[in-house]
Amino acid sequence: MESAINEPLKQSTSQANKQLNRSREKWSRTWPLHLMLLPAAIATFIFAYVPMSGLIMAFQDFKPYDGMLGSKFIGMEHFRFMFEYPDSKQVIWNTLIISGLKIVFGLIVPFVFAILLNEVRKMLFKRVVQTLVYLPHFISWVILGAILTDMLGSEGVVNQVLNGLGIGAIPWLMEGDWFRFTVVVSDIWQNFGFNTIVFLAALSGVNPSLYEAAEVDGATRWKQTIHITMPAMIPIAVVVGTLSLGNILNGGFDQIFNLYNSLVYDKGDIIDTFVYRTAILNGQYSFGTAVGLFKSLIGLILIVFSYRLAFKYAGYRIF
Repeated sequence: MESAINEPLKQSTSQANKQLNRSREKWSRTWPLHLMLLPAAIATFIFAYVPMSGLIMAFQDFKPYDGMLGSKFIGMEHFRFMFEYPDSKQVIWNTLIISGLKIVFGLIVPFVFAILLNEVRKMLFKRVVQTLVYLPHFISWVILGAILTDMLGSEGVVNQVLNGLGIGAIPWLMEGDWFRFTVVVSDIWQNFGFNTIVFLAALSGVNPSLYEAAEVDGATRWKQTIHITMPAMIPIAVVVGTLSLGNILNGGFDQIFNLYNSLVYDKGDIIDTFVYRTAILNGQYSFGTAVGLFKSLIGLILIVFSYRLAFKYAGYRIF
């Protein structure tokens, strides 16, 4: 009777010891990797988490000379004012429109371009094109903003060509709708090469025998693209698209800041640039912090939601 009772206990102890030994063995192999991550973790903590203490300013009437500990606490007053302030609603709407257009066309353009590039059989030409479209991703918006401002200005080379063709100059950076168009197109131009690589990586995993079998069955290149290439790309497209939802409130501060002006505030001003002007330039630190906190909370919710969608429809997960 005693041996029958002790037998399960011995088995449980043995399994626990095996699990402990496996954990120790895994740690002995991976501790150098954890050590390599330590500097990055410390830097992230210092520059990303420690500054979060400043979020208390969103609930204060912050005065620089009083500091965060001495400023008056006013609760949710700034958040109430944010939704009553007419410019806030327009800024949120501008952000959603610009970010939404960037996400949609930033997914469609590299998807189509990856399909076209995949059909190229000259490897040298394919690599050259891939490199050329990838290069703008590494150019800062400070440089690109200056280039676009010169090219698209009223006396820029683009408008000179349009005038020469009899079309007339277009206010690319001086009128709200044209400004949105310019922002979206220039952002896609800068980033679609990088996203194309993601889709080409997905196509590299397609078994070539599928194309060979389809060709034997008489399928044209178009039918092979429809029934083999595109289905292989759809899962990664779902992942990229759903994860992009977390950035729906990030209209691209660097780009907008280097391109916009007071003439296009009504349709070009986004949350980040609005926070910069109100908090930094106008000294309304508490109001700017409240707007930034609101944006961050919505972004967090969207990121969690988008990861769940990516896992549900594409089986994608980080952990």
